[in-house]
Amino acid sequence: MIVLTLSYAVLIIALLLGWKKVEKFKLKGVTPANKFSIIIPFRNEAENLPALLYSLSNLDYPRSYFEIILVNDDSEDNSLQACFNFKQSHPNLVFSIINNNRKTNSPKKDAIITAIEASRFENILTTDADCIVPSKWLEAYNESVLGTKANLIAGPVSFLNGPSNKEKFLNYLIAFQDLDFMSLQAVSIGAFGLKKPFMCNAANMCYKKDAFLNAEGYVGNSNISGGDDVFLLQKFIELNYPVSYLKSEVAIVKTKPQPSLESLFSQRIRWAAKATAYKSTFAKLVGLIVLLVNLFLVIGLILTLLNKVNYELVLFSFLIKFLVDFILLYHSAIFFRKQLILSHYLWSSLLYPFFSTTVAIASLFSGFQWKGRNFRK
Repeated sequence: MIVLTLSYAVLIIALLLGWKKVEKFKLKGVTPANKFSIIIPFRNEAENLPALLYSLSNLDYPRSYFEIILVNDDSEDNSLQACFNFKQSHPNLVFSIINNNRKTNSPKKDAIITAIEASRFENILTTDADCIVPSKWLEAYNESVLGTKANLIAGPVSFLNGPSNKEKFLNYLIAFQDLDFMSLQAVSIGAFGLKKPFMCNAANMCYKKDAFLNAEGYVGNSNISGGDDVFLLQKFIELNYPVSYLKSEVAIVKTKPQPSLESLFSQRIRWAAKATAYKSTFAKLVGLIVLLVNLFLVIGLILTLLNKVNYELVLFSFLIKFLVDFILLYHSAIFFRKQLILSHYLWSSLLYPFFSTTVAIASLFSGFQWKGRNFRK
């Protein structure tokens, strides 16, 4: 267990060094040169679409230099009406609403392919219907595309800071998610810095349409419901396409946390279910070490309570993990301006091994529900 704990510590320290290697991006005021097709798949998002569409209408970028393509994935609520209302009230925006052309087991991948086939511009930029984009979003990507010449650029995602809820449990649930999500973002950025990227988020990513088509898009992983982001990243890396990370505060896309413990588990199981299909050796190594450390902490605590192992060993492992995780999270919290959320770190770190282990095991054997649909393992 000591060897595993030290291996985990070395991994986190390496990711921290990788984080620092990714330079913070600052806008230089470069004249817009790139045109973007912004793709947004949606299903039953009537509640969230107005806020997203409003943020898109406030983009500080020439209107003729971007288009918005909304892909309806068989919505059963008033999502379409929300889109049409917005389109009518914003005639100055290049705006399309199309229906998803379902072909595979992955509705979202089908929706993105449907939109790409209808897109006008070379740079494909994706986000989710429950997100809000920053006004300088396209400016940041324009300068990043010009500066990096990358075929895929990943961007940062953070949770919205909503008002406090009357239910204390919900406040704690959101805080726990925020810390967990920040850690994933930190690992993603750190891996890019180590030149071993394996994670990104489709809520904020940009790639070249020609590169997507030449790589045959999602061919090879269309049977997996999720992974429209990470599998594309991995395919680009396999083909030696240049990739980059846009570490910029003005490019942070905000999204909503899950509103319940049930939906949180379903989301995390959906994310974890695709891990077994990763091709990256580094990704598999990271996943394995993280899983084993959390699993052994859970088992170690149980054995300690049964007086089967010495508690000092379990405490040592927990403290090492606690410290190295905090250092990485601290840097992530500063970047995302969420230092206050660190006040929840102690209790979250105690619960996380149980949460992570449960999700990992469940993802191996059970399906999940998402957007009103059931997906099998």
